[in-house]
Amino acid sequence: METVEMNSVSLKRPHSEDDVANADEIKRQKISENSQTGNNSGQSVETVKEQPDKSLLEDTKNEIIPNEEGEEQEDEELEDSDEDGDPESFADMMKHGLTESDVGITKFVSSHKGFSGILKERYSDFVVHEIGKDGRVSHLDDFSVPVDDEDPSEETFTVLSDEDKQRLEELQLLKNKETSVAIEVIEDSKEKRTVIHQAVKSLFPGLETKTEDRDGKKYIIAYHAAGKKALAKVRTATDPRKHSWPKSRGSYCHFVLYKENKDTMDAINVLSKFLRVKPNIFSYMGTKDKRAITVQEIAVLRITAQRLAHLNKCLMNFKLGNFSYKNHPLKLGELQGNHFTVVLRNITGTDDQIEQAMNSLREIGFINYYGMQRFGTTAVPTYQIGRAILQNNWSEVMDLILKPRPGAEKGYLVKCREEWAKTKDPAAALKKLPVKRCVEGQLLRGLLKYGMKNIISAFGIIPRNNRLMYIHSYQSYVWNNMVSKRIEEYGLKAVPGDLTLKGATAVHIEEGDVHNYTIHDVVMPLPGFDVIYPKHKIGEAYKEMLVADNLDINNMRHKIRDYSLSGAYRKIIIRPQNVNWEVVAYDDPKIPLFTTDLDKLEGKPLPVLPMDGKFRALKMEFSLPPSTYATMAIREVLKMDTSIKNQTQLNTTWLR
Repeated sequence: METVEMNSVSLKRPHSEDDVANADEIKRQKISENSQTGNNSGQSVETVKEQPDKSLLEDTKNEIIPNEEGEEQEDEELEDSDEDGDPESFADMMKHGLTESDVGITKFVSSHKGFSGILKERYSDFVVHEIGKDGRVSHLDDFSVPVDDEDPSEETFTVLSDEDKQRLEELQLLKNKETSVAIEVIEDSKEKRTVIHQAVKSLFPGLETKTEDRDGKKYIIAYHAAGKKALAKVRTATDPRKHSWPKSRGSYCHFVLYKENKDTMDAINVLSKFLRVKPNIFSYMGTKDKRAITVQEIAVLRITAQRLAHLNKCLMNFKLGNFSYKNHPLKLGELQGNHFTVVLRNITGTDDQIEQAMNSLREIGFINYYGMQRFGTTAVPTYQIGRAILQNNWSEVMDLILKPRPGAEKGYLVKCREEWAKTKDPAAALKKLPVKRCVEGQLLRGLLKYGMKNIISAFGIIPRNNRLMYIHSYQSYVWNNMVSKRIEEYGLKAVPGDLTLKGATAVHIEEGDVHNYTIHDVVMPLPGFDVIYPKHKIGEAYKEMLVADNLDINNMRHKIRDYSLSGAYRKIIIRPQNVNWEVVAYDDPKIPLFTTDLDKLEGKPLPVLPMDGKFRALKMEFSLPPSTYATMAIREVLKMDTSIKNQTQLNTTWLR
């Protein structure tokens, strides 16, 4: 098997993000890739994006560390720091971004000639189905609600007017001075009063009700039984409204979340708002990216399937179904992986090229690089901040996060950085930030609280998973570079001195045993204090790379425990499972090329495609384990650079 290397890329005419950020419009981007990759030359890649910093989808990564609230965050900052600069300058600013070679992504394992295609012309061209720990693929195929005599009637959800609900919510959240809310019972009957009592108690946890006669009319009076303390108590995940949940029913309602063009945490925040609960009562096995259709399992503590199903009437871009009650929540990482269905539109490859590319993906696989999403989207890569943390160079950490930087950012961030550079005054810089939840805002708040001489404590205000993201990014940067060196030095076969796993333990492959292993058995370490390194040139290369970064590979413990790296092992080649593909013709770029779970539930027919359409598309399916990047599999098929720098240079000629 031959390895080929990607060298250079020439770029086209720029458009701004202002031109591409509208999700309702179809935009296209074209990159002309002139790298000499084996017999891969003069090729181009077109890709359509909603946002320049997320044009390609990364699949779920389960090495992410949950923060104190049990939430998981992908390789991004608390708030996106996209640009809002003038249209003509955006592509120029993105010249300061990273390319794949900057983070060690330089090799391919296949020798086929690359070809162009449009990825994510529509977000519906990228569909992700979660694979549970039992191997079952999550699908939304059932809207029915489990029958339960304890559930309130359907009328519970409609008996209150919008005005009543507004007043009750304000009472529940103690937003005004009212101590109670009176709801007049129209068409008075005992049954009607019972439904109103049930509606208030089930929809507004923390409120109690009683019936009163006023001027000959019946009123339901809603009130707090014990003021603010009662509100705080019933709204926590650990102590919900106990008397309202039957003992015979599992405490957790599991359901399938089908979402379009929304990331997992956004969806959970919306559900929380509608249900009037805190997001931390939800659990899941992994986050899914935004620009795609994704299907995954969610669990929520003591919310009925009936209430959840009712939300389908008012939710946009996502649906809930396949409800069941269980006695356990979901845990991060408890999944086998994800199944992808991807459409690459307007492909230029011949049938032979496509056949070679897909057969290679199925039989050999792709290099298990950490994708570009791991390293940030601005001119200061996350791995540089991670390196400074490991070096214990806290002034450098502060400087890298806060200093002015070239590239695409929101205007208020630019002003904040300029103020910081001019005054080094956290309070003055904070005043320039309307959004305080970004990493910059968190750090500035920390500096304001702890002072400039205590940067470690100031940095600690940033949520733990965001802080660890930086050092994990540095580990990934080292790993990518070392894997490229390993493949360049020894090719695609196991050699003496390589590492393989026996259970969870890494061992060296010995000379007399090497014939028992293939490249698919070989792992390489992310640097840390609890791993071993290859016994060949690459082992030394690890040490040399860390020495160049002023780090000691034999001392990866940090004086702050959170930043001590134990290390891990990662397979260098991933062979996708369940690989299938077909080439289809089409005329209309807006027509869907396959049916989704929701299409099937709604009875939508399969799209009718012409036999000899103007364009050709490659429909591909494959399954990947956790912590692998779908972008790297697609990169291997198309032979394209997936970096932001090479994707924000737009060429809309094809549209005309």
